[in-house]
Amino acid sequence: MEEKTQSNQNPEKSTDEKSESTKVEMIKKDEKQINAEEKNEISDLLKGKQKEVTPSVEKPQINKAEKEEISDLLEDKKAEPVEDKKENSVDDDENIGRQLSVSEVNEIKALLGGKIKKITHDDAEIDYDHLNKQELVELLEEVVEEKDISVIKKQVVEIKTHFIKLNKEEIASELQDFISEGGNEEEFVHNEDPLENRFNVAFGVYRHNKAKFSEQLEKQKIVNLQLKHDILEELKELINSEETLKKTYDEFKAIQERWKEIGMVPAAELSELWKNYHFLVEKFFDKVRINNELRDLDMKKNMEAKIALCEKAEELLMEDSIVKSFKLLQKYHDEYREIGPAPSDKRDELWERFKAATDKINEKRREYYAGIQNVQEDNYKAKLALIEQVKEVVSQEFETIKDWNQNTDKVNTLLKTWKTIGRVPKAHNDEVWETFRGHLNNFFERKRSFFSEVKDQQMNNYNKKLDLCIEAENLQDSTDWKATTNKLISLQKEWKAIGPVPRRHSDKIWKRFRAACDIFFNNKTAHFKGRKDEEKNNLKAKEEIIANIIAFKPTKDKNKNLDTLKGFQRSWVEIGYVPFDKKDKVQADYRDAVDALLDKMQIKKSELTKEDFKEKVEIMKSAPDADRVISKERAFLSAKIKKLQEDVTLWENNIGFFTVSSKSSTFKDDFQKKIDKAKKEIDLIKEKIRML
Repeated sequence: MEEKTQSNQNPEKSTDEKSESTKVEMIKKDEKQINAEEKNEISDLLKGKQKEVTPSVEKPQINKAEKEEISDLLEDKKAEPVEDKKENSVDDDENIGRQLSVSEVNEIKALLGGKIKKITHDDAEIDYDHLNKQELVELLEEVVEEKDISVIKKQVVEIKTHFIKLNKEEIASELQDFISEGGNEEEFVHNEDPLENRFNVAFGVYRHNKAKFSEQLEKQKIVNLQLKHDILEELKELINSEETLKKTYDEFKAIQERWKEIGMVPAAELSELWKNYHFLVEKFFDKVRINNELRDLDMKKNMEAKIALCEKAEELLMEDSIVKSFKLLQKYHDEYREIGPAPSDKRDELWERFKAATDKINEKRREYYAGIQNVQEDNYKAKLALIEQVKEVVSQEFETIKDWNQNTDKVNTLLKTWKTIGRVPKAHNDEVWETFRGHLNNFFERKRSFFSEVKDQQMNNYNKKLDLCIEAENLQDSTDWKATTNKLISLQKEWKAIGPVPRRHSDKIWKRFRAACDIFFNNKTAHFKGRKDEEKNNLKAKEEIIANIIAFKPTKDKNKNLDTLKGFQRSWVEIGYVPFDKKDKVQADYRDAVDALLDKMQIKKSELTKEDFKEKVEIMKSAPDADRVISKERAFLSAKIKKLQEDVTLWENNIGFFTVSSKSSTFKDDFQKKIDKAKKEIDLIKEKIRML
């Protein structure tokens, strides 16, 4: 923002001042012509304290106390028209934060009943850049309680600017996060948070108060304009009055006080109003022929006020804040202009002193902004480097989700770094941001396209894994430990072969699949827990049965012997598993013992087999899952018949290929025995199936 520096023109050397000096000189000439009656009137005005007039100059002598008393009558001479204030003003964004002149402050005080707060610069000490949204909203809610808009206007502007900046950054961050997660930028919707609502409510209070304040101010200005026009009419009557000087001065002083107490008037009327007022005041001074000593007293008082302003301006050289010192300097320039002229021999000296302090402050300000320019140039170079880095990342081709995610982190890191770098020169600010943002948009557009394709594939993978979950859940309660174990292991391998699923479903579906597997394997573990001890006990029991079979001595009653043998077989079947490494041996010992006992009993094996199978069927019928066990046994026997029939067919075909010879006849006999044995076994199995 470009700002104007202070004018180097001495505000005292104006046309009004020259005319006033001419007037004073005329008054000096007229002093010698004061008649006796006028002397008496001035004497009455000065309460009888006039000194003796010297013979050489007919001019009343006034002591110091009287000079101070009369100078109070001239207070309004310090107030100059404000139409030329733009010479030293600062072009500051619609004059936000402009320091009010003394006259403006007095007018606002009059409007608000004298209850206006003192204008301070405390808000200049607030570091708005380090306030978060919560703190800005709370500060705004506190500030808008003040009904005087002129006191809080600048602070409200600062709060609003920083709040909007933070809010835009949060929305941009939400948008980037939404896009990074695969969202579509057109589908992004920002939901207002409570802080935004609180801010809007507080700012609405401010706008309401501002409108009300402005409305009241404009109404009062019209009233004030009429009051000041009435005072001008009173001044005209006073100028034409024939009253004594003492009474006239008393009335004039009262009029001055009333004029100062009246507040602001419409800006369009201000210049003409002041011209008329000063014209009538000058006419009054001409009438009463104020002597030059009164004028000197006024000038001396003005000189003291301007010396104080010079000291204040010099103190600003010690101020750390360039912005604060420059704004205060504008205020001091306004006050310097409002103060009336100083003695002519001190006029230039005072102005040069004030101007010297002004020049030094302006030089510090130029150096300050030159430093800012250098920093912005460095920021420009840093941002150009970031553009090259993001360009290098964006120009690459990425084939996997991992590649995209890794490079998304790089791009986001570059964006965060960009935000930490300050402003660049205004001429390049939009250009570098548009270039940087263009690379970002290119990157995220390609990423959205990639993830759109990946999303379709992941949904297909999700459906496949969902089917595996259902299949695993159907197996989780199975007690067919071996087959189910193999099936679940196969499902797990198939699961690993399927690619990734959408992230929002990944954990949930994996936990579902793993839970089904865990249920089965936990059940299996519980089932086989302690089985080794049980198998050892079963081995001992079967070894005892074998020993009992070997020790049994058949009787002459064949049926009784057969029942005993069936009892041995029943007991054998009822005993569970034995240790795997002992299974074959104990089974062979059992077969040998049974075969030996059959020989002793003189019972055919086929006869025993039928009886034995009947017993087995009864046992299967009593099992908890009889249907499944019987169905499984039937399937087993059917498969065995099919295999035997295939063997018979093969052997019969082979017999046809043998030639007629003694050697081939032997082979044919062997095959025929196998065929006969297989057919008998088929018949026996069919009988078993009928039993089932």
